[in-house]
Amino acid sequence: MSTSEIAGLHQAIGELRRCVGELRTRYGNVTAIQRLANDVERLGIDASELPDGTSPPAPRGPINEHDVVVVPDTPYDPELWRGADDEGIGGQRP
Repeated sequence: MSTSEIAGLHQAIGELRRCVGELRTRYGNVTAIQRLANDVERLGIDASELPDGTSPPAPRGPINEHDVVVVPDTPYDPELWRGADDEGIGGQRP
């Protein structure tokens, strides 16, 4: 992100804070307003953790053999799934 994009993001979050404050004045501190305020706060925290755009991102370290997980192409043992439900098609019948 460029510096102007990050500045725009912070400006938009500030506008959201203002809007949520106005909604709190109108509707009180109801659950929906509390959730919105929490969401805006989290956006602010996440935005503050973004790099400022003036320094390049840290390089990724080398990949070692422990970072790679090989998934075999062979079928799984059917016993592994015995008694399990398959979401989307319902339970299996014995």
